[in-house]
Amino acid sequence: MFQGSPHITLDSKERFSVPARFRKALEELCSGQLTFTRHPDGCALLYPRPVWQKKKEELMALPFAARAFQRIVMGSAIDVEMDANGRLLIPQEIRSSCSLNRKEVVLVGLGQHFELWDAQKLEESEEQAKSENLSEIAAAFNF
Repeated sequence: MFQGSPHITLDSKERFSVPARFRKALEELCSGQLTFTRHPDGCALLYPRPVWQKKKEELMALPFAARAFQRIVMGSAIDVEMDANGRLLIPQEIRSSCSLNRKEVVLVGLGQHFELWDAQKLEESEEQAKSENLSEIAAAFNF
């Protein structure tokens, strides 16, 4: 289970080092084979390949009315592999469509997958959520 939100710096080749706490689990779970895609919220999603295979099946089983959603998620999917040093290259299409153009990104662990955000965009998204319905949702959760 992936959790936490480490801030990561992209190198000059637009790669990032997967934090050590996730690296071993990804090696065991998927031999470093992952899939990037994009989320309608504007972030990139990063799935271990076996998890992505299940999500892909769920996505393709959606009704015809979900075609636009399918195009965004399936149409953006790109398979990648962690290199021997535990780095991942963020594909250009994902960097562009998810505004990952700055050097600082945040890798948000969400259980079986990750979201990858531009650090500033994530902060803005969280501030907007706080002003909208976040308190209603949080009220349903017992801390």
